[in-house]
Amino acid sequence: MVSDAENSAPGGPADGGRADDSRADGAPAQDGRADGGSPQGGRADTVAALAEKIRAIGQQSTAGPDLPPADRGADGAEPAAAPDASARRTAQPDEQRAQALRATAEVLTAGGAPADFAAAAVAELGEGAAELLRADPWAVLALPGVRPEQADGFARGLLGAGAGPGDERRARALVPWLLEQAALRGDSAVEIGEVAAGLERLGLPEPATALQAVVVDGLVMPFQDELTGPEARATAAGSDDDDEPPTRTLLALERLALAEESLADGLVRVMSTFVPGEDAAEDAEEGAGSEDAADAEGSEDAEDAETEPATAAGAALDDGPGAEAGTGSDAEAAGGSTPPAPGPTAWEAAATAAPSSSATALVRAVADSALVAHTGGEASRAEAAALLHAAQGLGLRAWAATWTDQGRQSLTGLLPAGAAPDVATLADLLSGTAGPGRSGDSTLALDLLIVLDAPLLDAELAATLLESLADGTRLVLSGDPGQLWSAGPGRFFADLLAAKVCPVVASRTPDFGPIGELVSSVGIGELQPVDAPDKEVVILTAKDGAEAVHRAVQLLTDSIPRALGIPAEQVVLLTPGHGGSAGTRALNAAAKARLNPGPGRFGGFDPGDRVVHSPAPGVIRPGRVLDGDATGLHLELSDGTRSTVAPAEAAKLRHGWALTVHQAVGRRWPGAVVVLPDDAGAGLTRQWVYTAFGRAERHLSVVHAAGPALPQAVAERPARPRTTRLRTILAENAEPAY
Repeated sequence: MVSDAENSAPGGPADGGRADDSRADGAPAQDGRADGGSPQGGRADTVAALAEKIRAIGQQSTAGPDLPPADRGADGAEPAAAPDASARRTAQPDEQRAQALRATAEVLTAGGAPADFAAAAVAELGEGAAELLRADPWAVLALPGVRPEQADGFARGLLGAGAGPGDERRARALVPWLLEQAALRGDSAVEIGEVAAGLERLGLPEPATALQAVVVDGLVMPFQDELTGPEARATAAGSDDDDEPPTRTLLALERLALAEESLADGLVRVMSTFVPGEDAAEDAEEGAGSEDAADAEGSEDAEDAETEPATAAGAALDDGPGAEAGTGSDAEAAGGSTPPAPGPTAWEAAATAAPSSSATALVRAVADSALVAHTGGEASRAEAAALLHAAQGLGLRAWAATWTDQGRQSLTGLLPAGAAPDVATLADLLSGTAGPGRSGDSTLALDLLIVLDAPLLDAELAATLLESLADGTRLVLSGDPGQLWSAGPGRFFADLLAAKVCPVVASRTPDFGPIGELVSSVGIGELQPVDAPDKEVVILTAKDGAEAVHRAVQLLTDSIPRALGIPAEQVVLLTPGHGGSAGTRALNAAAKARLNPGPGRFGGFDPGDRVVHSPAPGVIRPGRVLDGDATGLHLELSDGTRSTVAPAEAAKLRHGWALTVHQAVGRRWPGAVVVLPDDAGAGLTRQWVYTAFGRAERHLSVVHAAGPALPQAVAERPARPRTTRLRTILAENAEPAY
């Protein structure tokens, strides 16, 4: 798949400041990664020596040391510290901000960059952006969509002949930029040899020396991780040292390194603080047996009370009126006292009453464990619904969270009639706009949380989720491991499964019908024809991208509605990327011309246009344009609510007849048309095909122009690997007991 990044001047980010999401759909990396994944020749020796030099630094970084000061100017002087993220978000007086915008625009213009990029620069770098850019022109690389060649041109515009390729400021900007590009591909860390290779391709002299300086300055965090599995055996085979376990040196952005550390800590905390319930009869026997011991100790306690302060009473007095009655507890702050935890007998009764063997296995696993992973396809959602209903019947405060509003509606529909519809989207749950509310310690007032679509959680969002759970809260992570991973960096669910630190319940409920059969065969690496008597699956060939667009739009606007009775509004076009001969741009333009032609008088959109709003990476909100005015475009969203997209947010709005597959995860449509253009072959993976085909509920059409690339991808390319540290951190802190 041809990359869709648009190399405009600084301030021209491709597609609203985010790279084409074909990288998340499996496209090969285009920057920062050495061919074959390892440095060659003399660079290998240099990088190996550098890895040894920073071993101690890496060990200190994993323990969380105080990092040295960051950027220094060209003369070695320390500049003023850049404002932190919270300070940047603080509202400033209008005149002060206007002055910062004017000063930044002047600097940008002097360097040959568009002046209207000033707002983005101030938003990212703070109100001292002008001074920072003048002192360090390569700081412009921190802004969305700017590439190294653009930053080099900007630096030459400001510094003239002094802007050399070996400038230390350039090195300090390029290393984080390479790691940010890797994060866009899903990597939360990068091997040091790959970063060195990326610097070499960007023309940086002595990349190993530059890397050492960047690590010492604390701009990135280094780690020495032990290798395991086949990778470790391959490395050990070429080493003469049998005593030392093979390791690799990784570099990571601080925010991603801390997110994975926090995520691992949260998982271990929830598991280690879990206390299962006991049967009431056992409690009564233990209580009776302890009465005599309590009486015997009573006189001793009384003597102690005469000589030592009554700690509990003192605490009650300190807490103020009502404290000794327990009114200050977290549970009561959340709206009432916590009921007793159900014991094994109650859990077993709930498991026996579950509607399927897989649901029974899931209930039993949750009875005994604080953390459970649940895997399966679309049909397995019924097991999560059964668990939610069973937990509520046991008196637990239980909720489920889905990735999308459609997923919420689907799961709610699987609950028995009259059951409490305690299901929310994950975004609403964490923001507090839906869900059980918070306890006094700001954790979610829950005993059990079931998170569906778990593979879509990136490292940072997963860390936020774990921080929101109280000690010992039961957490069930449910999802299809064959689907695409998160849009953000990390592969949380896959790493958790690989770490084997919690029980895993694999659903035995197959997905229904010919589409389910096709998806299942793709999941095991086979692309087999299926029997589809009612045209549930149709495969069409096309000679090139232009013909693929024509056939796809014909299916959307005529064939599927006429032959199958599925309205065009319930059919989606899916393709690998935004650009190319049959990307979302080409498909949406053709679909609009057929279904809602117009001049695009509201910033390229017309009333009636089908659109998707992407307020954050990996999040889409489908809708329809109602109208527009000076305040923005007014939309009716798929969940029935209305929203206004301000002009400043217009770059996050696209036409929505056609989506990339990564935009479509977490949703399904009655009809789906998967378009495989002739230029998509290199980016196809089994994971992408599996996810794309699984978006269809009743009908799937495949417009196929990729030739042998499709079966080859299904058979030979499971997924583009991601480099992460979560599994290593979990291995250091929890035993692989499952």
